[in-house]
Amino acid sequence: MHPLQSLRAFVTVAREGSVSRAAIRLHLTQPAVSLKLKQLQDELGLKLFLRKPQGLVLTPDGQALLQPAEKALAAVAAFEQSARAMHSTLRGRLRIGTIVDPEFIRLGAFLHRLVERAPQLETELRQGMSGSVLQQVRDGRLDVGFFLAPPGVGPGSLAPDVTHRELTRFNYYVVAPAGWGPRIRSVQWSDLATMPWIVTPEDSVHHRLLKGTLEPLGLMPRGVAEVDQEACMLDLVRAGVGLSLARDALAMAERQETGLEIVDGVQLPCALSFIWHRGRQEEPLIAEALEALAGVWAISPA
Repeated sequence: MHPLQSLRAFVTVAREGSVSRAAIRLHLTQPAVSLKLKQLQDELGLKLFLRKPQGLVLTPDGQALLQPAEKALAAVAAFEQSARAMHSTLRGRLRIGTIVDPEFIRLGAFLHRLVERAPQLETELRQGMSGSVLQQVRDGRLDVGFFLAPPGVGPGSLAPDVTHRELTRFNYYVVAPAGWGPRIRSVQWSDLATMPWIVTPEDSVHHRLLKGTLEPLGLMPRGVAEVDQEACMLDLVRAGVGLSLARDALAMAERQETGLEIVDGVQLPCALSFIWHRGRQEEPLIAEALEALAGVWAISPA
């Protein structure tokens, strides 16, 4: 007995009221359809049809079994459709390097769109500084990541094998403890460099931006504390330890809420980018990430 074929024959004959019409619908011969009906009735030990002048009609037993048979065939069709969909649905694990705070990089919106587009895709998040994310994208420990650098630069000479898509531009301000207004008024970089600074490791964009600004002037900041998290930096500034860099939105919020000072006329331009290894440009995982990102940041995915 072939249950599915017999059930299809049963349901089709019930709908058509005729073996000949059912045979046409099923692309079978009439004897083949009649044989499948006989096999099903023999297997069940039930009579499913009565022959009348107008054609075949269901017996009470046949009528009772019609709906369950239709549900069974629908379930099989849904199963087959799901199986076919799996051939075109992207699966795997996307390892994403994240930086700073989730709101700034729109991480929630990005992941939501990614899951909507590829529900079988798993994501793994690894928080770090720009430099460490870049290195892990280079050596394959991360698939994609977020990165901070001067506008239009991206990884640049740091990693020529890594490409990027610029998402947004902003500025870093120099922030100082509350009450330092007179000390930082009308100062030059030569004055600022001699003041105490909360510095960051080389992997941090703060380090790269400061170095890129001070080194051509033959200067370096007088570091009095080193931290690797933006929240710690601001906390030390609030405590009066020294100067630091802060993203424009954070600096303005701190000035309003905690009274931190902002050095007038000093801005370090920066850009947030999305990065991936150049050699993996055509991989489905990377392409899907770029498509999802494009919907969040209104950029071209290609």
